[in-house]
Amino acid sequence: MEPLFLAVACGCQAGLFRDALHEVYLARIQRGNTSFTANVLGARVALLSALAHFFERERWDLPVQRGAEEQSLTAEDEFLILTQAALYLTATRGHSAPEALVCHERVESLCHLLHRPLSLYSALIGQWRYTLTTDKLSAGLQIAKRVYFLAHEQNNPALLLGAYRVLAVPLYFMGDFEAARQHARRGVELWRSGGVTSPVEEVSAPAVICLCYAALSEWHVEEIASCQATMAEAIYLARELNDLHALALALWLAGFLGHFERHPAKVERLASALIELSTRQHFALWLAGGEILRGWARSACGDAAQGISGIEKGIAGWRATGSILMVPYYLALKAEALHLADRTPEALEQSRRQKHWSKDRKSAGGAPNCTGFALSFSRLWVLTRPRLRLRSAKPSESQRSGSRFR
Repeated sequence: MEPLFLAVACGCQAGLFRDALHEVYLARIQRGNTSFTANVLGARVALLSALAHFFERERWDLPVQRGAEEQSLTAEDEFLILTQAALYLTATRGHSAPEALVCHERVESLCHLLHRPLSLYSALIGQWRYTLTTDKLSAGLQIAKRVYFLAHEQNNPALLLGAYRVLAVPLYFMGDFEAARQHARRGVELWRSGGVTSPVEEVSAPAVICLCYAALSEWHVEEIASCQATMAEAIYLARELNDLHALALALWLAGFLGHFERHPAKVERLASALIELSTRQHFALWLAGGEILRGWARSACGDAAQGISGIEKGIAGWRATGSILMVPYYLALKAEALHLADRTPEALEQSRRQKHWSKDRKSAGGAPNCTGFALSFSRLWVLTRPRLRLRSAKPSESQRSGSRFR
């Protein structure tokens, strides 16, 4: 593949943009509509390096170079370049990558110019991801409603499946578990009906995401038995589709479910698999999420030093992607880990910082995760009250060093 990537770079430097795009990048690197290098080889970082040559000064925030005469790129060519760049920037740099947002906004403009309403769906999904992770949850929900109306207008089952996905996610994080479950289940039912083929390329399969949020919502409404089967189906489907980004997301959300159940061994197993996959595929966001979950699991099993260090490293990595969604929840996990390490004063101080952080983000227009915040602290308080009473009774050394979740 390296000679082909070099050919794209040399072609663009020579002004042969059309040949570089159609004869090399599309025909030989991506092998047409199969997106071979992305979906089979997982070489998204290399693809981004190739696509960057089509932008002025190789910067995502600058226009695509059009070229001259017979080597000039058409609006359709620009649309394709921007769409693929947005997909791979999102997958590798996270949902909050500003470069991806710039590409999605340009795609939306081209959709109107080229009269491509189906492709408008992709642009709106990209804007939804960015808004959901950097702005108010209500703002993400408004974009989700636009996607839903577009899907109904086009009467396209695949777009409708994606619309149910984008409605379920913000509703879940806003704490409306029943509404989230209903939308997620509708998406799952649509997928199971068969014949749902998306006309656009997705970062993650919507059916997998619907299954994940259906499972999480089921747990919150106390359908414990079904939530396990639903989450297992999500992971299985991601593997069946060979959708590695969807698999990473499913492993991450399954880790939440393990934390809700107070099952550290399960969380560590899922988190380790997520870290291995994300490292191999260069998924920065999910790598950070995996480190946080594994840190909590190790703390819960008695390895406080490594656990807290892992949580801190993961939170730093998560914030580096620009995402604010889930940060209060992660800070709650750190507070819990500190408490499990018998560092209760630090845990209380961490809790106070978390509350201030959430308040500051809310006043600044951010998106504090109400679900994670309320759930973590209510559960943490229930679990710590008995332990505080035990401390006053001076537990033995073996009790201090043993796992809290035997």
